[in-house]
Amino acid sequence: MQEQSIGSALAAARRQSGLTVGQLSATTRVREALIYAIERDDFSLCGGDFYARGHIKAISRAVGLDPEAMVHLYDEHHGGVPMPVRAATIFQADRRVKLRERRGPNWTMALGVALAIVVVFGVVRVMGGSGETRVADVTPVSAVPSVPPNTPFTEPPPPAPKKAAPVMKDLVVVRVQAKRSSYLNVRDAKGRKLFAGTLAAGKSSTWRAPTQMKLLFGDAGAVLLQVNGKDLGQPGGSGERVRRSFGPSAPRPR
Repeated sequence: MQEQSIGSALAAARRQSGLTVGQLSATTRVREALIYAIERDDFSLCGGDFYARGHIKAISRAVGLDPEAMVHLYDEHHGGVPMPVRAATIFQADRRVKLRERRGPNWTMALGVALAIVVVFGVVRVMGGSGETRVADVTPVSAVPSVPPNTPFTEPPPPAPKKAAPVMKDLVVVRVQAKRSSYLNVRDAKGRKLFAGTLAAGKSSTWRAPTQMKLLFGDAGAVLLQVNGKDLGQPGGSGERVRRSFGPSAPRPR
């Protein structure tokens, strides 16, 4: 090993291991161009002795050589191991930092700032009156109602029950169910219209009116009639135009 140079020894070991430069680069993460240069004993691309030693160690491990022996050989050919450097010499400043000379206060700037403050204060006084802010007296409100001592606590009386609406005895309730679409006209005793139109097939409607209810069926056989809860069936024949009126008690057809 001493007779061979570092680059030739690494190249011979690589070839003996059956590795190409590309495979060695993938294993060591060292660029191929750098490996070619090291095998030619050109260490100028390494960026310094520190990085050159690291590359030599990585390549030596990959090709089966002793990394320490190869680095020792590199140090012998390139001036030996660098002497340790004291930290004090590294961080020692080349130049002394000159402190700024103490200067007297800048009276011009201080006077300008004071004048600006006076102007702002005067504007605030003019715009806001006296500038005093009065705080209204706020009396804290307790969440617990105050009860005089020795005063019995009584619950408020329950609300009076609502009276039920009076039931109108003279109320007529008529329900009509359409077996097929049919015209229907419904009016109360005073002639006011409650419904006028076609009741669709399968639909049903209920009407309520006091005293009396009058109905006109365009097709009496197409509907089923119920008055005051009593089923009356069809009010007439199929296609027959029929008028009927009913009162609040037992149905009185007429």
